[in-house]
Amino acid sequence: MAQQESVQILQQRLAYEQKLVQVVDRVHAAKSIDSIFIELQGEILGLLDADRMTIYAVDQAKQELYSKFLALDTVKEIRLPVSEKSIAGYVAASGRVVNIADAYDKAELARISPTLSFDGSWDKKTGFRTQQILTMPILHEGRPIGVVQLLNKKRGTRFTKEDETGVSRIAKTLGIAFNNQTQLSQSQELIQSARPKTKFDYLLAQHRITPQELSSAVAEARRRQTDVESILIEQYKVPKGELGVSLSQFYGCPFVEFDEKILPPPDLMKDLRLEYLRRNFWLPLRREDAAVVVLIDNPQDLQRVDNVSQALKNRKIRWAVGLRKDILQFLSQVSGELAGRDSIGTILGDLRAEDVADTLDLSSGEVDENDSAVIRLANQIIVDAYKARASDIHIEPYGSQKDTVIRYRIDGGCAEYQKIPGAYRRAIVARIKIMAQLDIAERRKPQDGKFKFKVGDREIELRVATIPTANQNEDVVMRVLSSSELIALDKLDMTPRNVRELKRVAEKPYGLILCVGPTGSGKTTTLHSLLGHINKPERKIWTAEDPVEITQYGLRQVQVMPKIGFDFAAAMRAFLRADPDVIMVGEMRDEETASTGIEASLTGHLVFSTLHTNSAVETVVRLLDMGLDPFNFADALLGILGQRLVKRICPDCRAEYHPERAEYDELAQAFGEEAFATLNQKYDESFVLYHGKGCVSCNKTGYRGRLGIHELLLATDEMKRLIQTRARVAEMLERAKAEGMTTLVQDGVLKTLSGQTDFRQVKAVAIK
Repeated sequence: MAQQESVQILQQRLAYEQKLVQVVDRVHAAKSIDSIFIELQGEILGLLDADRMTIYAVDQAKQELYSKFLALDTVKEIRLPVSEKSIAGYVAASGRVVNIADAYDKAELARISPTLSFDGSWDKKTGFRTQQILTMPILHEGRPIGVVQLLNKKRGTRFTKEDETGVSRIAKTLGIAFNNQTQLSQSQELIQSARPKTKFDYLLAQHRITPQELSSAVAEARRRQTDVESILIEQYKVPKGELGVSLSQFYGCPFVEFDEKILPPPDLMKDLRLEYLRRNFWLPLRREDAAVVVLIDNPQDLQRVDNVSQALKNRKIRWAVGLRKDILQFLSQVSGELAGRDSIGTILGDLRAEDVADTLDLSSGEVDENDSAVIRLANQIIVDAYKARASDIHIEPYGSQKDTVIRYRIDGGCAEYQKIPGAYRRAIVARIKIMAQLDIAERRKPQDGKFKFKVGDREIELRVATIPTANQNEDVVMRVLSSSELIALDKLDMTPRNVRELKRVAEKPYGLILCVGPTGSGKTTTLHSLLGHINKPERKIWTAEDPVEITQYGLRQVQVMPKIGFDFAAAMRAFLRADPDVIMVGEMRDEETASTGIEASLTGHLVFSTLHTNSAVETVVRLLDMGLDPFNFADALLGILGQRLVKRICPDCRAEYHPERAEYDELAQAFGEEAFATLNQKYDESFVLYHGKGCVSCNKTGYRGRLGIHELLLATDEMKRLIQTRARVAEMLERAKAEGMTTLVQDGVLKTLSGQTDFRQVKAVAIK
């Protein structure tokens, strides 16, 4: 029996030695230190009696330990200072082995060094509990160049001397490999510094391609008579973004990818032949301050740089580098070839100042509405606004001698879309007036109207407002009302408490539910989500809206028309005669509408409405100031939801960062010091916030789309008593918070901590 056991032990040792030899061979064959981190840590851990392991290398320049790991197909890096702030840092600084039984035993740590501490932030972040730690230096010629750290012994209460022996063999191998890789890297740097720089040095340095692959790509490009960049992207799968970084670093100017939202200035393009630009691979891309940004594939080609300067005389030029394929796409967009669509460039090219003068007779105000170029221009402005997800279009003339600016409001902020020559300003304004059936001869007073417009297979409605401005100009603002899709209540970015309580009160048979906030804060969307939750065949639901933006099957929806006397109050009185279960009225603008709504809610109907107020609590005071009876209002009220929209951090370029202490303190103060303490968000090295770096998806802004922040005041018995006694706003606010209400600012802070937005956006909409 004893002989059998000894044979098994020998077999196990032999198997271990075979695995060790295989791992050692793989370590020495690794292409770089990074590949040891990412590809081999798991295999090395398989040889050792531990739950987890991290291999660190020493960055001598920064005096830091660093390691890399793979998380959701993304390589992430961790760094620690070479100091006694961490056990790994202490081992790298001292060159000593540390073997401890309990990482949280301060006495055990103090026996090793009085100032040694264990950083438990990673445990808090991940939920992993560190107990035993074995940390060994990776040495070369007696000098620490890295660290191996094992966490939690699988069998036993602490790591043994046998474990230390096994780890030391691994560490010795890693010491040789790390030193060889460092020397190889230094040799490559010397070779690269000795040879002339190329525009692909960044790709070589990042091991994205090898020198042999680059040589093959150059040869293939010559054979096919194309550019090397196209070969690298197509055959060697080099990401366009990384290629752009390489070109940007080499040429010392920004890299610009093709983006259909970027439209080259028509007045600069009209004097340039497209065929000439295609042959020479450049074009004027945009104006920037007092300069013109020119996109070119090689900003160091002196002959072409000189040609550009000649073509754009007396203009300051800033360079941007782009791929030839992208430059040709920009030029195709200008010529209207992309997707067979019209473009602003071709339309403005078709327009001539004399045509516009003929189009508009200043004395009579008559416009030739059949002028195809003006019609195409107006249509294309609307189509591009819809595609850019714009909520508003602003047409801003500055007279005949200066360009007319067209701006879009996207995600709550205005951005310049295009400039068109001032000579076209009256023609385009007149065309939009005709579409909205306004008086084109009247330019002295404001007008408003609306019209429907088809984009592809979708019909949108535009509300038009014209306003006379200085120097006999006339501005136009169009609100784009696309038929929105119904959003489920669970998808509205609300806290679980708010969703749960809203569902509860919405399922009541009668009462009043209000959604409050400024114009454009998503109140109608939220009310329709609530209606969608209760929209069942057994319920008759009437809605009065201005305009009807979201349509739902099962709802009977009415468009109010104040000009003929059919306003919200009239619509509600009509609904009460039409056997309703639920009534939704677009807005309580006056005492009559509010009183009718409360009367309806007290007589067995569930009433939804909106109000323009700053917060849920202030809504109570506003309605009582209108003259409502506090007892009836308190009896009718079920809940008030206050909301705002904030910009959402772009998911494609979102990145975490460690904020300054002042930024952390600002969050804590805004949330409330005591309440913030309950969130367990301590300021340490692991505390991170998020920001958008800017990418093509978000047009370099760092934001894409919006999300809601909310506060829900519930009409509890105590809250109804405060309403009946006309209590102060501060008193009602304290009561609501005590009953579980999260304020707008607090909800914004929570969404800042979760990385959905940043606090700057919350402050912009929710803090006075």
